[in-house]
Amino acid sequence: MKRLVSALCMLVVAACTNQQVAQASVKPAYSVKATWYQCCKRTANGERFNPDGLTAAHRTLPFNTKVKVTYKGKSTVVRINDRGPFRKGYSIDLSRGAARKIGMLGSGTIQMQILK
Repeated sequence: MKRLVSALCMLVVAACTNQQVAQASVKPAYSVKATWYQCCKRTANGERFNPDGLTAAHRTLPFNTKVKVTYKGKSTVVRINDRGPFRKGYSIDLSRGAARKIGMLGSGTIQMQILK
């Protein structure tokens, strides 16, 4: 019985710790310059590019990182699956679908928040 209680206590502590770590991994939003693109058959992580998907390219963020992007009050969450942009001064390339969802028709300054 003592072992069962000890095991349950450890599970509760572990669950609380994991929840705190997950909450701490959300970074504050910051402004970056962004563009949108529709160019290739495959992304840098090997999957087929879907121009209407909610994905994005970033130079350094790990693949599958979720990023909340906001433009003029409209937001969506994109998944990093490609590398870029390769234009000086720009931080993220959104797929056409993501740009369309937030109303960004060309390039612009967006709010970007790394979720996980």
